[in-house]
Amino acid sequence: MSANSHAGGNGSTPASDPAHAPDRRAWAAPLIATVVTLPIGLIALFIGGLAPMACDSCDGAAADRFDASFTTAWTVLWSGLLIALAVLIASWAVPHQLRYAARRVGLALAAPATAVVTFVAFMALVDWP
Repeated sequence: MSANSHAGGNGSTPASDPAHAPDRRAWAAPLIATVVTLPIGLIALFIGGLAPMACDSCDGAAADRFDASFTTAWTVLWSGLLIALAVLIASWAVPHQLRYAARRVGLALAAPATAVVTFVAFMALVDWP
């Protein structure tokens, strides 16, 4: 056996696994998710911040119901948007290999979906006057 031959016997190097190859487009899904999620989150916070003005003229029981529901809804809004931010960061943190492409895209799709669902939950939780 010559010094240049490999254990395989045919003298060629084994092909690398394509799943471990770097993904040249790994940045695309997280970038699109960032461009979509951040404005949704900011708009949700803006609308949520203006929501207390809906009950400026309320008094008595209506104001108490609104305040109680708004406190819970505001907590849900912040918590959900923080979860959306965490999912967005996770989509950027997934290794840039082809075998993780589905996980990266799934997290990238989950980030704006979480922000939208959170905003809908906020609007549903508030007892509007």
